[in-house]
Amino acid sequence: MTKIAFGCDHAGYILKAPVLAYLTDAGYEVVDFGTHSEASVDYPDFAHPVAYAVEGGEVDLGILCCGSGNGVAITANKHQGIRAALCWLPELATLAREHNNANILCMPGRYVTGDEAVEMVKAFLAASFEGGRHARRVGKMSC
Repeated sequence: MTKIAFGCDHAGYILKAPVLAYLTDAGYEVVDFGTHSEASVDYPDFAHPVAYAVEGGEVDLGILCCGSGNGVAITANKHQGIRAALCWLPELATLAREHNNANILCMPGRYVTGDEAVEMVKAFLAASFEGGRHARRVGKMSC
């Protein structure tokens, strides 16, 4: 069973219920790092725990949401071995996995609906890394 870490700030909270409902209904094990309301919080407080969980192998993949998706993506990408991809279309989520071996999906809560977020999650989880020429490129990402 694939284990997924989830985290969001107050602006990404709008996507939490539909995404977690889909994941649990589909049989995924979810580790919820919060937040648990729309009260204002700081996105790094949720992005770092998700990134640590992915980085440390406690979970297989991560999902992060904030207002634009940029804050959580930038924060998560500070971690070695994390490839967090900001996506707003299912096709981008698929390519992030297939070409970039992304291990965290980041979504903008202020710019996508819950239904769109679920479609991106489905695409992200259904895709797998193609390797080949992409492996060479992914191998050059770390500093």
